Amino acid sequence: MTVCFHVSSPQIPAPFAFAYHQHQPLSSQPSFIQCALTKQGHRFLSTLSVKAGDSSAAHKLIGKFVAASPKSISLNALSHLLSPDTTHPHLTSHSLLLYSRIKEASWFEFNPKLVAALAALLDKHGRYNESEALISEAVSKLDRHRELAMFYCNLVESHSKQSSTHGFDSCYTQLYQLLCSSSSVYVKRRAFESMVSGLCTMDRPSEGESLMEEMRGNGLKPSIFEFRSLMYAYGRIGLLSDMLRIVHQMEDEGLVIDTICSNMVLSSYGAHNDLPQMVSWLQKMKTSTIPFSIRTYNTVLNACPTISAMLQDLRNNIPLSMDELHGTLKGDEALLVKELEGSQVLEEAMVWDSMEVKLDLHGMHLGSAYFIMLQWIEEMRSRFSLNNDGKPVVPAEVVVVCGSGKHSNVRGVSPVKTMIKEMMVRMKSPMRIDRKNAGCLIAKGKSVKDWLC
Repeated sequence: MTVCFHVSSPQIPAPFAFAYHQHQPLSSQPSFIQCALTKQGHRFLSTLSVKAGDSSAAHKLIGKFVAASPKSISLNALSHLLSPDTTHPHLTSHSLLLYSRIKEASWFEFNPKLVAALAALLDKHGRYNESEALISEAVSKLDRHRELAMFYCNLVESHSKQSSTHGFDSCYTQLYQLLCSSSSVYVKRRAFESMVSGLCTMDRPSEGESLMEEMRGNGLKPSIFEFRSLMYAYGRIGLLSDMLRIVHQMEDEGLVIDTICSNMVLSSYGAHNDLPQMVSWLQKMKTSTIPFSIRTYNTVLNACPTISAMLQDLRNNIPLSMDELHGTLKGDEALLVKELEGSQVLEEAMVWDSMEVKLDLHGMHLGSAYFIMLQWIEEMRSRFSLNNDGKPVVPAEVVVVCGSGKHSNVRGVSPVKTMIKEMMVRMKSPMRIDRKNAGCLIAKGKSVKDWLC
């Protein structure tokens, strides 16, 4: 079966005919969430890095790894290489060989989404024949129209995440034809969703907006997903007035501007250094009772140049209390930090009972972990005061969960843990690395109370 559909109808849009903006994705709002690489996968890729120059040795290593590894470990390693955010980009050329060995395993099951991700990666690196061969093989296995359409949805999404214009435009056209020939409302909706999302990921939101109008013409009401894609794409490329126009459209259609939408707006303003608008949006969130999240903290604090600069080098004398921080920050940065105070984010990250006080910093970027830590110390000092019965509230143990660096750029090195440990040393805190869990700092509750009070 041939890979390509021969399309001659002038009705089919050609998104590749339009100029579009090129822009790097925002680090604070990644478009792809990646599972942590397993320890076995990390060892394998580290060894492969050493042997990558020796084709024969690399082939043997890949074969041995798949033969000796369970399904989950092998697929985790492959998924890591296929991710646009992989920490081993120099090894992605081995992805096809790894997939070929996985196909030979007794547990292998055909996965169209995995094939789409691999085909997109190959296309991005100009390996067009191999990419087309993979797609052709997948198409031959998919008998139902719906399955074929879902596969091309996966291809459009994968190509857009890899910023592969060649593959995206080709698969977009084919998916559009499948959409036009389908009588299934589900297929049409999923196809429109993937194409609008793909255009927006490729920084072509004006085309995505036109397609969304066509979606309405087909009797399908755009969902909040399409609106979010458009809003964020306009904001990401700096068309902030268009971003707000989409926000107003959402409100007119009765869609809720929630925390997710708000974080996208904040991220867009932050990427373009528009701190005054970030302050205004945080105030709007408070007025509209839109809750803050860890991502709100990450987005806002990543946009504060003074905080970012201080934390880049821990040899700096960073402020170790909220009062000191307020005295350091000026102008819009000071206003941004003030708006973050008093939110429920600290409360949600903290557990307090008679046995244990725990602060979980998972998911927080460096600035957020620093800010939450300062807030937490103040909260701890307050709670260690006398309660209504006149007795001090002292838990048996205090734990700060920093993580061990599984999600860090360098595995096993946690910038958050390094920073928190340095802060605790400078503040002469009794908190120490837990011998049983290197990702935590721990101390007796009474020792912490004596330190703070």
